[in-house]
Amino acid sequence: MEILQIVTLGIIASILYIVTKALNSSFAFYIIIIMAVIIFLSIIQQIGAIFQLIETLGQRANVEGMYMKTILQIIGIAYIADLGSSIVKDAGLSSVAAKIELAGKILILVLAVPIITAVIEAILSFLPA
Repeated sequence: MEILQIVTLGIIASILYIVTKALNSSFAFYIIIIMAVIIFLSIIQQIGAIFQLIETLGQRANVEGMYMKTILQIIGIAYIADLGSSIVKDAGLSSVAAKIELAGKILILVLAVPIITAVIEAILSFLPA
């Protein structure tokens, strides 16, 4: 049922945006930002549950804590970069949105280097010398 509330909020915010944009475009943009924050706050509990599940699965699989923390950081960066990029695109600044996406990808790559290194080392340890 939460999705119905979120969709309803999105539709109401969209109508308010369309009506307000003609009168005051800067105020209309604030409506979009406020809507994004409200939606994010409404799903934050579910995000926490997902992170908890991933951590639990990592512990059961005996995956080192550093790797699980890194994976969760990568997921967080991806979602935050996407959210920021979408908001900036809504403001009509697609070039800035592209830079946010690029920064997110680079930060993900930087965080992934230790995991990639561990995977390569594991593969090399199985190969005969």
